[in-house]
Amino acid sequence: MKKTFQLTIEGKNRDRVLEATKHEIRQYVKRERRKALPEGVDFWDFDCKFGTSADNAQDVHFATLTALIDAVAKEEGEKFYVELLAKPGHRTSRSPAEASDDDML
Repeated sequence: MKKTFQLTIEGKNRDRVLEATKHEIRQYVKRERRKALPEGVDFWDFDCKFGTSADNAQDVHFATLTALIDAVAKEEGEKFYVELLAKPGHRTSRSPAEASDDDML
């Protein structure tokens, strides 16, 4: 998905448009995660870019996407650009030191 979302649309409530854009992004992610995994792949991961336009989009982590969208809306931005590309993900095993640190919590 490579798309520029307009937040200010004449005749529509800005908050409703914001929620609709988040919903569209969530639906895209769900649709991509339902696809069959290739052999040797553990999960679908996503390469994400975010910015006010396609020209200034920067790589971001998928988990921060909603917070970035909310920040643009809070600053009264009129649009934002999102690029989400699904890629195969591979789980990595944790070292024994990391596992024991988590057990102590």
